[in-house]
Amino acid sequence: MVDLATSDESPPPRDRSGRALIYHVVLCLASIAMLYPLLWMLASSFKPDSDIFGNTSLWPHNFSLAAYWRGWSGLQVTFGKFFLNSLVVSLCSVVGNVMSCSLAAYAFARLKFRGQKFWFALMLGTLMLPYHVTLIPQYILFLNLDWVDTFLPLIVPKFLAVDAFFIFLLVQFFRSIPRELDEAAMIDGCGPWRIYWIVILPLSVPALATAAVFTFIWTWDDFFGPLIYLNDMNSYTVQLGLRSFVDSTGKSDWSALFAMSTLTLLPLFVFFLLFQRLLIDGIATTGLKG
Repeated sequence: MVDLATSDESPPPRDRSGRALIYHVVLCLASIAMLYPLLWMLASSFKPDSDIFGNTSLWPHNFSLAAYWRGWSGLQVTFGKFFLNSLVVSLCSVVGNVMSCSLAAYAFARLKFRGQKFWFALMLGTLMLPYHVTLIPQYILFLNLDWVDTFLPLIVPKFLAVDAFFIFLLVQFFRSIPRELDEAAMIDGCGPWRIYWIVILPLSVPALATAAVFTFIWTWDDFFGPLIYLNDMNSYTVQLGLRSFVDSTGKSDWSALFAMSTLTLLPLFVFFLLFQRLLIDGIATTGLKG
């Protein structure tokens, strides 16, 4: 009699547990390697400048909080002012990006208009356009509008759907929503605006949260934009404030720099933790349907 049983047998439980142990060990080692720079920065914020680069030990021998005090109030403007400026720019950018990009994505995903595919391809083409190509024309425009040294060049473009990445992200999510919901809303007398407001947006919270989280992180970490448009220290964001601790011609306060860098990371962690579940859901569902 021919044995019809398959020759492929699953590995015994002991082999599976051994492989899982190896995987976990490798992942733990990789995690330690990735977290070491952050741990080194955190430890260096409690060391005097003489021990940061001279002492190879991660744990500080002379534990001190003086660097946090110097970093917070050692400049002409307190570091809290930089935090407030970055918070204003980041939150306004989040609101602008979510509003404008969701409207543009709704038009591309749910409406029909002449040249739709052409304009969508043109929008995607801007993803390959380096930011530095448009920097000089944008600067001349904002200079003529007398917006230089204000937050307007950093905030206003966000309300004009300039981030094609988020438009594409939301288009992919909107396309996964059944069109039968639009038809049912139209039977009830809803127009495009009401369909967008009461049907599309409530169902797109994970994708909107994904766009909001990435916008906040990228805006908070942005250094080049504020460097170009902000000249007054009272308008500095946290990234420009951190640069103020490094002096290429004199003495740099490294411990204060690391102390304020540690505090600068806290809003990012808090924002990510608050929207972690929605962020994971949004990333997992935006590519289900093209």
